[in-house]
Parts: sequence; C-alpha cells; structure tokens
Amino acid sequence: MKKFAKMSLVAALAVAGTAASAQPLAEAIKNVDVSGTVVYRYDDRAFEDDARDNGKNRDLGKNNYKIGLTAKAKVNDDVTAVTRFIVGSQTDAGFVSLDATNGSDGQADISLSNVYFSYTGIANTTINVGKQGLTTPWTVAVDADGNEQTGTGILALTNVGPVTLAGAYFNQTNLNNSGNGKGAIQGDENVITAGAMANIGPVALDGWYLDLQDQFDTFTLGAMAKFDLDAVKLSIGARHTEMDAEKDNTLGINHKDDNSLTKVMLGLKVGIFSADVNYGWTDSEGGLAALDDDAKTGMQGYTVQLNGVADAEYLQVKAGVQVLPSLKISANYHQLDKDKMSNNGVTTREDSTDTEYYLQADYQMSKNFGGYIRFGQAEFENDYTENGKSKDNDGTIGRLQVQYSF
Repeated sequence: MKKFAKMSLVAALAVAGTAASAQPLAEAIKNVDVSGTVVYRYDDRAFEDDARDNGKNRDLGKNNYKIGLTAKAKVNDDVTAVTRFIVGSQTDAGFVSLDATNGSDGQADISLSNVYFSYTGIANTTINVGKQGLTTPWTVAVDADGNEQTGTGILALTNVGPVTLAGAYFNQTNLNNSGNGKGAIQGDENVITAGAMANIGPVALDGWYLDLQDQFDTFTLGAMAKFDLDAVKLSIGARHTEMDAEKDNTLGINHKDDNSLTKVMLGLKVGIFSADVNYGWTDSEGGLAALDDDAKTGMQGYTVQLNGVADAEYLQVKAGVQVLPSLKISANYHQLDKDKMSNNGVTTREDSTDTEYYLQADYQMSKNFGGYIRFGQAEFENDYTENGKSKDNDGTIGRLQVQYSF
C-alpha cells in the first residue's frame, strides 16, 4: 500500500524531475518517503443556551475532515526536500468543518502547507530553510486532527553532547489565521525563538524564549521525568510559562499585566490500570501562555481549557483500564475554578466553576487504524446574562473520531 501511495502521489513530481535531470523514474521514487494521516471527526453538543455555540444554535453537530500528507525527497547526501499537503482548511491547515445541524455537504481545499529544504551537511546539525511548521512550545507545527501554525524562515538544531540547541527566525507566519491570536496578530510580524533541550538520566529538560514583533516576548521552562519500575510506570512533569506584552500590542493585553501559566503533571500505570492527575494555575493579572491551546505551554481539556483565563485553577483527573490489547476505557473529570475579578470597583467576573466529565473508549484495530468515542456533560457557571442576571449553561458533549495513518 505504501509503495502504491508513493507512486500515485509523487508520480507527477517524479516525471518532472526525470525530464529535468534525466533520472530514471524508478530511481527517483526510491528516494521519496511518503507519510500521513486521514482523520474523520464528528462533534455533537447540545446546551441550554446558545452562548456555547457562537450565538447561533443550542444544538451543534459538525462533521470534520482532514488529510495530512508529508513527502520527503532526498536531493543528495546532505539535502532533503520536504513538502506537506493538507486536504482540509486552507486558512489554518486544520479541519474542514461542515455544519450538520444547519448546513449541507461541501468540499475541502487542497493546499501546500510546508515546502522547505533540510540540510544535514554539518555534523550533528540540521538546518531547515523555507515554509515550515513553527516548531516551538507555544505553537503546534504538525497536527493530525487540528490546526497548524506555519511560517517562512530558517530553523537550526544542533547537538552538543546531551544538549540540543535550537534557534529560528521567521519573517512571515499564519498566526493571523491559526491559533489564539487570529484576528489580532499580523502575519508579517517577525518571530525569533531560541531553545535548549537536554536529557539527564530519566529527566528531560527544556527552556525556550520567543519574541513576536510588536506583540510580546515569552519564556517557558519544562521538565519531565519517567521511571519504569518493573510493574509500575511513573511520570512526573512540570512547566512554567510567562509572557510580557508590548505596550502597543494588538492582542488586547494590558502591557502592565503579568501573564503566566504553571502546571504539574503526574502519571501512573500499574498493569492494565492507569491514572493521570494534572493541576495548573494562572496569574491573577493574566493567563495567556500559548498561541494554540493544544501547545505544550497551554492546558487543554475537551471543552474547558486554562490558557488565556486569568486568576484560575484547573484540575484534570483521568482513570483508565486496558480492557483488551486493542481497547481502553477511561473516565475523565476536569474542573476550572475562576476567582472573582473587578476593575475600579466594578465586578467584571463573578466566582465561577466550569466542569466537564466524560467517558471515553479508545479502540486500536491495527497499528495504523483506530479511533475513539466519548460522551459526557459540561457545566459552565455564570456563562451568559439574561434579564440582567448571570445564568449557568449546561449541556451534553460527544465525539467520534477515526484515524488512519500511513
């Protein structure tokens, strides 16, 4: 199947290359590696009030589709050409979403998301030049089932003993359309980032700095330790992120406010049983720490997330059991506590608690094909105002997702 996919997907490119360099078609195909994912997702939500669905409908059902395909062609011993194509949203490289409640079927766009050259001619060093994913803790460079942040620039990685150093500069990004900054960030604003990663025994450490022109500068520090104690597997992690906004930023952030998000993660696996507990909190002045809620610096649940919420605490608890080698059942509970906030004596947010809880069944039919189904309840306190009074908003939440990888 993979050989067939290679031939069918890159035949046109290979023929063009053959005409230009007189290289046999069969030889050109040998130097191309194709990988990717095909994802279908159905989301279904039904709330008491339409505040949860962009003011349109209390009930919301969406069909989501995305295909991501990456082709790597070896140019010579030192250079590899990398391209990535997305069948989905041309705007943010994410799903194409079709409203099953009020809309009709539609078609997806095909777009070129990545096209860059990777140079490995220097020992222990990789340099990527061109249009590529933004590989930082604040963004998501590649995602099978979500949007992606991309940009044009140069990224360099080099290994020095147990330490990996990274540096990147991008003069153009899609942050104006993808992630939490869409509509506020300009796509022509430069991004500069630098980082260091190291593995010391069972502990992985990383530290990064990023500057987004005219918007903010930010740093993050992370650590993750994994221990395999025969029948018991234990993981302990922590991450702290701070962001300082520029005076003239367009994100709507007061440059005098401190924005930070800190989280601690614990994981335990004993035989067929597993448990995860995550706890995070944000600064009293601001909680924006990620450009995408799914990024490492964020803390994402299902319908409840911590990133961008000031003066809040977030608890995530998950208990699972591996019923069969191919089937895992888990129970998930997430609770976000938001403290009361005021400005010049005027209350801008009441004390409130948002919760979600759901059951999930993960099924892996084969190494390259699987999915999950989840169903639960979400409760948002003081979610909207009616006749001058704050009202809660409760609803059911469900999802079906299927993924094929090749």
